[in-house]
Amino acid sequence: MQFYLDGFRGGDPDIRNAAPNRRDRGPHAPLPSEVDVLIAGCGPAGLCLAAQLSRFPEIDVMIVERKPGPIEKGQADGVNTRTMEMFQAFGFGEKVKRESHWVNQTAFWSPDPANPAHIRRIGRVQDVPEDSSEMPHTLINQARIHELFLDVMRNAPSRLEPDYGWSVVNVVVDPATEDHPVTVTLENTGVNPGETVTIRANYVVGCDGARSNVRKAIGGQLHGDAAHQAWGVMDILANTDFPDVRQKCLVASQSEGNILILPREGGYLFRMYVELDKLNPDERVSSRKFSADDMIAAANRIMAPYTIDVKQVVWWSIYEIGHRLTDRFDDVGQDDARNPRVFTAGDACHTHSPKAGQGMNVSMQDTFNLGWKMAHVLTGRADASLLRTYSAERWVEAKRLIDTDHQWARIMSAPPGQSELDGSGMPRFQKQFIENLMFTGGLAVKYDASRLTAKQSHQHLAIGQEIGRRFHSAPVVRVADAMQMQLGHVAEADGRWRIYAFGGQADTSAPGSAIHRLAEWLESDPASPVVRYTRPDEDPDAIIDLRAVFRQTFEAVAMEDMPPLLKPIKGPLGLQDNEKVFCLDHKGMGDIYDLRGIDREKGCMVVVRPDQYIAHVLPLDATAELAAFFDGVLLPQR
Repeated sequence: MQFYLDGFRGGDPDIRNAAPNRRDRGPHAPLPSEVDVLIAGCGPAGLCLAAQLSRFPEIDVMIVERKPGPIEKGQADGVNTRTMEMFQAFGFGEKVKRESHWVNQTAFWSPDPANPAHIRRIGRVQDVPEDSSEMPHTLINQARIHELFLDVMRNAPSRLEPDYGWSVVNVVVDPATEDHPVTVTLENTGVNPGETVTIRANYVVGCDGARSNVRKAIGGQLHGDAAHQAWGVMDILANTDFPDVRQKCLVASQSEGNILILPREGGYLFRMYVELDKLNPDERVSSRKFSADDMIAAANRIMAPYTIDVKQVVWWSIYEIGHRLTDRFDDVGQDDARNPRVFTAGDACHTHSPKAGQGMNVSMQDTFNLGWKMAHVLTGRADASLLRTYSAERWVEAKRLIDTDHQWARIMSAPPGQSELDGSGMPRFQKQFIENLMFTGGLAVKYDASRLTAKQSHQHLAIGQEIGRRFHSAPVVRVADAMQMQLGHVAEADGRWRIYAFGGQADTSAPGSAIHRLAEWLESDPASPVVRYTRPDEDPDAIIDLRAVFRQTFEAVAMEDMPPLLKPIKGPLGLQDNEKVFCLDHKGMGDIYDLRGIDREKGCMVVVRPDQYIAHVLPLDATAELAAFFDGVLLPQR
């Protein structure tokens, strides 16, 4: 993290200078009558979006929540490696790493053939494949994730805070106007229950759960099926003689059902998903009136000969597995000429079982996709048609999630000997788990070719940085201070594009090299996207951030020879940024060219979207193709 660009200021550097035009949030201040963006719901999806947009004080954002305040416990707890990479961009990845439980191994238990009434361990699998991510798979209370996003919001220039005690009851879009065309009716659920107010917005995002009023208002429906299987989940403090209680475990009994065990932060707390009864097709889980005691009794039956002595039930819930997906994630159809104004995200547009650990993760990744696009449009960087790509990209990924989770849920609930994977030479849980490691890590997302994701014409120049997938970080050394670090960690959740220029064999820090020529073209040529899309009063890297990586090691790269765009003058004081040049890691963590399949002879540039997904791979001299790509995304600013 860089700070002091605007001048020295003591205290916490995460607290940014407050914007002068921020909303009055005093105890008696009225609600605004108009906003740019109204977000419904303070779950992971809503808070992720609000945290992104809070970086832009010129965007007026309001986030409402029907509850009286933030949650304190329960709900989701799994944070996959892709989401951890995203948290790093928001600035709290290291906090989550320090506070959470790291999932290193997953153990599998099934009936003992010698005594089928008892379970035995049948195998272990490393939970995160080697070099799939520099970040761990973690488990932490969802409420803590909410708190970290809230910290980002309240420390941002806009000092954004939720408006608790308000629920969206209706949304109406007026297609005849461009000026705040969405009218939102809010109902007070707090001190004045039933009171309603109307607010006009440019955009509305429904992150208000599976019973979303925003989705209903735009005619969206969840389509799918239910497994008619009751499950319980409980966070507990307990003693047990089960030896793997501090590992993630999949446990299948002969006739009593299945359990998923997830250790939690702190060394003592753990979560159990416990299979309960099969439901009739017309039966709801609420009619069974299951209790926490029913879950504890079922857990002890499933885990025989081991027992669990529960000291405290911190939180518990009963649910029924369902797999449902809406047909679109916004208020326009494919043939509708107008651009969308209302969006849904998270459970409002896809629901599934919690056991694959994807619900909170995919919900946040929905709005991480939407947030930068919305910021581009509202700040005049891009045409409003950019927002059509949100539904196009995220619906496909949600469909992949639903299909994979449907299969996983059926395998989890099938008794031994009754699954399509039984008899494959490996226990079905273990086989399916191994096959889905990239999916459960959040790393299977691949966006198809579009205006935001180029065709793979030059993919051979960086075979380990696949276009459409997230940028895969690797170790480098920062030249200015010999700092060993992950290259991907230079990217913040700030709405900027990145160009990583990898030098080839002949590229040195001396003038005249391919990287020098690229930087000079980007800085001064009228066709350069840096020239075309950066405003005259902005820093050179305000929208497109160029970083260079050289094949040489630290002692062979000369900072004094770098072109100006790699040492830009920025901020009101005109300070030089010295942190844009990197070289091979000479401290033994790995060669980024070898790790990511970068062409050592020719080098290349990797263009990365603000949400960390790779948009293009190009030769270092392919300036015309680079210009053409950005012409399809951004609006000229000069």
